[in-house]
Amino acid sequence: MVFRKLFGGGKEQDAGPAIPVIRNVTIGRTVRLDPLAWRRLGNDAVFKLDTDTLEIVAQGSIDLGVDGWVHRFYTEDDLMLQMVSPDAEGQGAEDFTVFRPWASAYPPDAHARRDWADRLRSPGFTDDGLPVFRRFWFGDTDARQDPVSFWESVYDDRSGRNARRIYQTCMLFSRDLPGEGRELLLAIEMEPQGGDLTHEIMVGIPLDVGEFEA
Repeated sequence: MVFRKLFGGGKEQDAGPAIPVIRNVTIGRTVRLDPLAWRRLGNDAVFKLDTDTLEIVAQGSIDLGVDGWVHRFYTEDDLMLQMVSPDAEGQGAEDFTVFRPWASAYPPDAHARRDWADRLRSPGFTDDGLPVFRRFWFGDTDARQDPVSFWESVYDDRSGRNARRIYQTCMLFSRDLPGEGRELLLAIEMEPQGGDLTHEIMVGIPLDVGEFEA
């Protein structure tokens, strides 16, 4: 995954951190998840974790304009805790998900990139070892739908210096599970500044605010 090895070992500055602390989560903090969040989904779920502890080593920020902000928190193993908020400081964060990497690939040629772009626009998405996920953003009634593109600034220390910029084009898919469970799939074309373009698949689940703490 492109997110790997983002932690640069930077020290916090005396003036205080320049990146927001959201729900007590930021670089250097430990997040504890309630394992019932995924265990209750049963054997039908693709999403599983062998840990309930996230050691946060990098933090990302995405400005969606009038649609608010996305705040992301990463571990060395590329687990990602995501929060959506109407404000840059995350004070109004109310949408929480946790994702784990499923697959990562460097497209070998232009044909592979075109094929991936078609998959992002389709109402359904699957991959080796995965069931079919239906398009979550925009609904799945239209045959094709353009994905969403944005820049993410990723920081590896709390000073907020030397952001790593990653351009992403992505689509969110989901599938319902027995009961009231739901799994998510995030399919991404990602290109860091100065780096190579990759195709990423992450699977995740929504979290209630009481299912994690730092």
